[in-house]
Amino acid sequence: MRTKTFIRLPYGNSDFRDIILQNYAYVDKTRFITELEREANRNHFFIRPRKFGKSLFLRTLNCYYNINYKDEFESMFGSLYIGKNPTPERNSYAILEFDFSGLDTSDEASFKLSFSRKVEDSVRLFLDLYRNIIPNSDLLIQQINEKDPGIGALEIAFNAATGNRFRIFVIIDEYDHFANDLIAMGTRAGKDFYRTMVSANGPVRDFYERIKAATKSSVAYRTFITGISPVMLDDLTSGYNIAQILTLNPRYNEMTGFTQAEAEALMAETGVDPALINVDMEACYNGYLFHQDGKNRVYNPAMILYFFGQILEFGKPPRNIVDLNLRTDYGRLRRLTQNEKNRETLLQILKDNGVAVPEILEKFSIDMLDSDTYFVSLLFYMGLLTIDAPYRLQLRLRIPNYSIKTLYWEYIAKQIMETSPDMTILSQPLSDAIYSLAMESDVHRFIAYVSESAFSKLSDYDLRRFDEKYIQILLLAYLFMSKIYIPMSEYEAVPGRADIFLQRNPLLPEVKYEWVFEIKYCKTSASDAEVAAKRKEGLEQLEQYLHSHRMENRPDLKAALLVFIGKNKFEIIEYKK
Repeated sequence: MRTKTFIRLPYGNSDFRDIILQNYAYVDKTRFITELEREANRNHFFIRPRKFGKSLFLRTLNCYYNINYKDEFESMFGSLYIGKNPTPERNSYAILEFDFSGLDTSDEASFKLSFSRKVEDSVRLFLDLYRNIIPNSDLLIQQINEKDPGIGALEIAFNAATGNRFRIFVIIDEYDHFANDLIAMGTRAGKDFYRTMVSANGPVRDFYERIKAATKSSVAYRTFITGISPVMLDDLTSGYNIAQILTLNPRYNEMTGFTQAEAEALMAETGVDPALINVDMEACYNGYLFHQDGKNRVYNPAMILYFFGQILEFGKPPRNIVDLNLRTDYGRLRRLTQNEKNRETLLQILKDNGVAVPEILEKFSIDMLDSDTYFVSLLFYMGLLTIDAPYRLQLRLRIPNYSIKTLYWEYIAKQIMETSPDMTILSQPLSDAIYSLAMESDVHRFIAYVSESAFSKLSDYDLRRFDEKYIQILLLAYLFMSKIYIPMSEYEAVPGRADIFLQRNPLLPEVKYEWVFEIKYCKTSASDAEVAAKRKEGLEQLEQYLHSHRMENRPDLKAALLVFIGKNKFEIIEYKK
């Protein structure tokens, strides 16, 4: 019997040509090239969150349209959708590509210099790659080296195309990278710096005005720009107002990201054994929808490739369900919430697992980020929220998946510790308390630890928000610090939703007990009757959960009602089946 041959998983590889020719698995998105060519406007603007496959798609466009790859068309695209259904424009452009990540934003002079150098370097590479159609490329490169034209190097590329009668496809990746860095500074200086760069006389505006002029003369016949935020597009205003925004177009909902079917096909191609997947992949990594009429929700590709890669390398799911690369998103989240209003909005989103907005804004200015609607839209574009469903003539957004929830929990825990200096997290006592919860069925030790080290030391600022949801968030933040459990909030028990469900880490089958917590809160001034009513309500809810099809007949499943009275008192009532 022939053994099936699997192909390699392309984790961390965004080079389309290398992926195809070196026998890596490729999730075929080339049907969208046909869709793009059908658009009346040839200038496209498309944004997605970090690690969502944008760079790979740009490399796919490069290889498809590049005149230098004409002889390799069949080897690269023959087995793909677009190879079987080629368009008239295949292999008909010289590609002028820019990547604006890694610019120096330490001060204005350094930024201007690094931005100019990026443009010059891209034009030099362009002239070098297309020596076959630019006979005087050496002379033009020398001209750039000697005259140091900065952004003016663009004109050298455009003039070369005009003189030699070929057309250019301009591709811009990370168009907003520097802008996001400056916005994240959260200071007036950062915003002023940003405004100067995109103002009428700024280098960024100058760059995009030159691109726009080249599109009018059809030298730059096509453009495709991508990044993670629409902020800069709005602030450029007339400097670059020619692009068709495809970000929220339902036809392009799946242009990057993996559908469930694509993820399953990737598993089959690369040899990921489904029997080894003992976590809920959809709950952990899926959930993204970029238009309410989009056909399918999609996975963040980086999350899925990380997960599959760990299984292929070690023969089991990762101990850390969350890819550590997400920590950079945590840093951005923290910097974007330096003002009180955004912090409150973020806390409310976590309490409600989402938020309702009139609409997602296609573009907005840096000056508007303190407004709830604009801030929430930015969280959507960053991948920290996604579309849930229509809601009372508005649109409800929700946290996409468990991986993203952990960023919020980490943020909340650190923010509270900063505002409550007496609060501490002692790793060994916390670890011991969670171990007792998992192996000895001792819930008292964990709750007593959190009560003493956290709740009793909350600042007056935090006490204003102290309620059941706030307690839930804090407990989840503490639980997440241990890898013994995968803590789930608002776990669907049917009927009802349990406040917290502690699922054992799949890599730790020796964990004896999983837990369901129902949380109730009473103010210090609450009467005995009010506390008793909360107690009764909580026990009835636990009874419902434990008789649901997901939780009944589980001897390893424990349940407890946690009743907090003020910040210093609590009751624990373990539910006896």
